[in-house]
Amino acid sequence: MVFLRLLGLLFSDVGKDLVRHRGQHFLAVLTLALGLFLAGGGLLLVQGLNRWVSRMETLAKITVFAGEGSLDDTEARLQRDPRFVKVRRVSSEEATKRFLESSREAGLMLKSLGEPIPETLELSLRPDLLAAHRAMEVGESLRSLPGVGDVVVDQERLASLQKTARMLRSALGSLGALLLLAAGFSTGNVIRMSVLAREEEITIMRLVGATEGFIRTPLLVEGAALGLFASVFAVLGLLALWLPLDRGWGNLPPLLVELARLGFFSLRNMAALAGIGMATGGLGALWGFWNTQRTLRQMEAMLQERGA
Repeated sequence: MVFLRLLGLLFSDVGKDLVRHRGQHFLAVLTLALGLFLAGGGLLLVQGLNRWVSRMETLAKITVFAGEGSLDDTEARLQRDPRFVKVRRVSSEEATKRFLESSREAGLMLKSLGEPIPETLELSLRPDLLAAHRAMEVGESLRSLPGVGDVVVDQERLASLQKTARMLRSALGSLGALLLLAAGFSTGNVIRMSVLAREEEITIMRLVGATEGFIRTPLLVEGAALGLFASVFAVLGLLALWLPLDRGWGNLPPLLVELARLGFFSLRNMAALAGIGMATGGLGALWGFWNTQRTLRQMEAMLQERGA
């Protein structure tokens, strides 16, 4: 019963302090939310790309383009090759039509060249060869076949997308980490104001035997609460960005729409984002309390030296 009363007093004290310094707290929450938004955006983008690449890997093909001569002998040879589960021949007319329909820019580029797409062979690999490095090895082995002009391996482009995703995640994650660091100091400065405003109260608590842990707990809860609010704002901001993409509003790039339709954050990811926000807020509060107490001790020591 006593524990519940103390817990109630703790949360009541935290709530009053949040309202009392709501302006400073709001700025700290916004700074935290911006850092979480960028870090979470990078995570969401990479998550979508990884899902898309995983799905596309099962559909990925090797495309063999005709060079000089016919693909008849090559087709017959590949039909007997155990590495492929399916070999499909695509005429020049069909390949050209597909390319023209892929995008307006592709159509303009093909018209400017004035040449149709050559006939191709679409090769579906065995499941055990779908990994990027193995598929590219198979593609290289086909370049020397008679009548082959060029070979395009879908897995190579997918690997390039994964590399781009990792670079984006690193860039956005680094920027998000810097903003979270700044947000931690911002939270700490807000907590410093709270500590200074309650210095007399804290002094009395020490005189009656309160431990440092008991004094710090409300401040840590306050910092964690700021981090939780920031996490909610960040998730809502990401959701507001994701919804238009998912519904395909406006003239949006098809790849972004496709990535958005693979899904939003899982509950685990949202919980992780909230945990990062709360940890940042709590650590910022701890730094603010420690820094304020150190400054006060230094001031007391200076006053004692002058008095002596």
